[in-house]
Amino acid sequence: MTDSSTPGFLAGAIDPSATTPPFEQLKSHILSAVASGDAAVGTRLPPVRALADALGLAPNTIARAYRELEHVGVLETRGRAGTFVAAPDAVQREAAAAAAAFADRAADLGLTVDAALTLARAALESRLRA
Repeated sequence: MTDSSTPGFLAGAIDPSATTPPFEQLKSHILSAVASGDAAVGTRLPPVRALADALGLAPNTIARAYRELEHVGVLETRGRAGTFVAAPDAVQREAAAAAAAFADRAADLGLTVDAALTLARAALESRLRA
């Protein structure tokens, strides 16, 4: 459920029947929107409380997703001005696109978050050791 103040790219961000935690679903949804261009650089995201109300989630769930995406450089918080899609460098943008594609494929295959992350971690460790 979303309201008119919630950007369209956040519609359907949460599947209450999914086994993936809501904050992970929201993170993945935002990453996919950024990678696809649906959420362009500079796009303002709804305030934590407003999005929590619109999606029927606890504000801490939204705050955690925003915080984790800010930590990796996908979002930036500008104090009272709000939270925005950050301008990533080329490497970050390409990595986010690859991560979003992997997440989409893992979801299509029915993998759990833990199983997908285990496979991704093993592949990265193998590749980086070579």
